[in-house]
Amino acid sequence: MALTQKAQYALRAVYELAVKQGRGPIRIAEIATEQAIPRKFLEVILYQLKQAGVVTSKRGKAGGYYLAKPAEELTIGVVLRFMQGPTNPVENSTRNDDAVLPGHCVFTSLWAEVDRAVSTIYDGTTFRDLIDRQRALDAKTVRDYSI
Repeated sequence: MALTQKAQYALRAVYELAVKQGRGPIRIAEIATEQAIPRKFLEVILYQLKQAGVVTSKRGKAGGYYLAKPAEELTIGVVLRFMQGPTNPVENSTRNDDAVLPGHCVFTSLWAEVDRAVSTIYDGTTFRDLIDRQRALDAKTVRDYSI
């Protein structure tokens, strides 16, 4: 399953909100800058994520967006499925295989197996997991300023 640019931006926006969770509402401009997302596109994405109950917002001078639930409860799969639909590697694979090659379901079972594996990863990975992974990567990076 190829991820659309919109889905990738949505994941990055939610990740940024997860990193800053507990700091109050985060402005669109800050998310856009930190994650290199075009602001106008981000506005649409955040509106959609709000409709899905992934994020919430606060209006006004001190307003912005924040996660609707803790980062450890929000999985990659929830955001991806909302932004681009099922995670199946082949769209409508069961109907297509059975219609074109009746009785030849070898690919149908393969696509189902791939879908289960991908879903296990997406649904088993929270935004807290990603934050922890990034911190571990940052800890491994040793800066050497010697000349």
